[in-house]
Amino acid sequence: MFSKWKYLFYIHDSIYAIKKQIKNERRKQNLSEKNIKLVIAEKPSVAQSIAKVIGADKREDGYLEGNGYIVSWCVGHLVELASPESYDEKYEKWRYEDLPILPSEWNYQIAEATRKQFGILKKLMEREDVTGLVEATDAGREGELIFRLVYDQVKCKKPFERLWISSMEDQAISDGFSHLKNGREYDDLYRAALCRERADWIVGMNATRLFSTLYGQTLNVGRVMTPTLACYIVSGRRHADGCYE
Repeated sequence: MFSKWKYLFYIHDSIYAIKKQIKNERRKQNLSEKNIKLVIAEKPSVAQSIAKVIGADKREDGYLEGNGYIVSWCVGHLVELASPESYDEKYEKWRYEDLPILPSEWNYQIAEATRKQFGILKKLMEREDVTGLVEATDAGREGELIFRLVYDQVKCKKPFERLWISSMEDQAISDGFSHLKNGREYDDLYRAALCRERADWIVGMNATRLFSTLYGQTLNVGRVMTPTLACYIVSGRRHADGCYE
């Protein structure tokens, strides 16, 4: 009789241990599901390549999800510098006396053509189960700018890591995710990108308005475009004159 009760207690303890183990496994699973990383690429094609490697195979509207990851994309520049009239209504008209336009603080706006994708990224960044981000935009100054402007515009405070790779081969992506960098290590690169962007705006907006008002017609001038065009014209004239130096 005693051995029978002992056997029943043994079965009871075994069942209890199994239930406890199942409960712990479920708790671990729930914790993993609540610690999702949001990976943001620059283009949909890049996002798909990354998603394939890290196992995010469930397709949603504007992103892919799975295996503890969400992978989405920026479609180029989602956030851009605002036009001069956002600073003062008087800039709606091009007048010589209003130049130069030099903002003390910079205004940004969401690009109209990609507003939907920005909204998707914003919602993903604000999800409670997203605890961190992976910046997977192109490894360079422009890629840094594209991600950071979205991150700042959303006012996201979650930590982010940097995927820095130069190849989209599966092995390169896998190695990159094994060696993610602290995103803040690239702050200086972001500042350099901001300087380039704002310099383009200052030169382009002011020089275009200056020459347009002086000559009474729209003359587009740019920091890179105009010197490049000048080089082309000078080179063409030299060839026309038979000078091939």
